[in-house]
Amino acid sequence: MSVAFTKESDAEAVAADLPDRPIPAHPNLVTTNGLAQIETALTAARAAYAEAQASGSISSDRTAMARATRDLRYWSARRASAQLVETRPGDGSVGFGSCVSFERADGRAQTYAIVGDDEADPAQGSVSYVSPLARAMIGKTVGDVVMLAGQEVEIVAVA
Repeated sequence: MSVAFTKESDAEAVAADLPDRPIPAHPNLVTTNGLAQIETALTAARAAYAEAQASGSISSDRTAMARATRDLRYWSARRASAQLVETRPGDGSVGFGSCVSFERADGRAQTYAIVGDDEADPAQGSVSYVSPLARAMIGKTVGDVVMLAGQEVEIVAVA
């Protein structure tokens, strides 16, 4: 069919049909900070949903309503499934909520906090507890050598 024969409203309907954000199958472990971030995102999603409803432009801006509805579903589900983990391992090993520092063979030192999925931001120094880096480190202690991306790294600090 030629583009000339499509209706503009059809394009809006397609744009408004947003797929749900994927929810990981593993447990939704969160730190205190991660839970606060979920609460903030849920509040923002509720506000965006209320604004989309109140604006009366649902028929003219279906994409905004679809986005608000999708985000509200996602953050509501994440809040409902959140499992707060407030303690780290007391034996000095790496675990959920730990900050682990390690050195690479080339001398580079890196530090990452091991947190929940929604809180993870590798650029800011945090990774999900199900990431390859976290899975390689969990249960290890200072001095242990771990294979990470095909290279050996040594854990130099755990906090």
